[in-house]
Amino acid sequence: MKAKVSSAQYSTVSYLFIEDWLYALRLLCTEEKYLSFLKHADLTIEHNLSAVETGDEMIGLWKRPIRARALQHLLTSVCEATSLTSALYRFSTFWNLFLDEYQFTLNEKDNRLVLAFEAQDESTLQRFGHMLILKLAHGFISWLDRKEVPVSEVGFAFDSPNFADDYSVIFPSLVKFSCRQTFISFDLADLGPVQIRSTADLDLFLENAPRDWIFTRSREHTEALRVRSYLSRLTGNLTEKN
Repeated sequence: MKAKVSSAQYSTVSYLFIEDWLYALRLLCTEEKYLSFLKHADLTIEHNLSAVETGDEMIGLWKRPIRARALQHLLTSVCEATSLTSALYRFSTFWNLFLDEYQFTLNEKDNRLVLAFEAQDESTLQRFGHMLILKLAHGFISWLDRKEVPVSEVGFAFDSPNFADDYSVIFPSLVKFSCRQTFISFDLADLGPVQIRSTADLDLFLENAPRDWIFTRSREHTEALRVRSYLSRLTGNLTEKN
């Protein structure tokens, strides 16, 4: 079965990347619900519908369902932090209350702060889930800093997929695969104080989730992606003409 996904807003990632999320969702839903999701071309709309209809804000990616308003409480807790370092600590302790099969650790190493995802059992690894929760951490602290916080390095505890380049779109940094554990690291020098956010800011951030924290807003990175996208379209047009 093929799903139609709009390429206008998400032209920087391949359909295979989106399909990885749809596969995870398919394991949770009935055929009827799954087909209803595929009627919508916009990824944000699909996420919102799946969260409502499955009763799980993380769309079945973890053993225990993440109930409604959990992300709102997470964001409220993180907003009370005084620094981005303490915000990441709050992020890790929040998720450690909800997840059974994984636990977060937060450690300093070589002038970097490393947020790692430690497996607690032999549960099947969900690639999209690992990407999503790391990007959630990055998205939250970037929102609190009012600019995209540079990522030093990202590592995943699964082998490189055939759409590996898409991970560099989501995380404009060095991305590794087949690591002992999934992790994201930041230079401590980039983790300053939290910028004050209003309740209206919080509501808007939640309303736009996951769009505002899955896809990078780095100007330099975005420009590079536009060039790549343009060359891709040009190559495709030349191929079709030939």
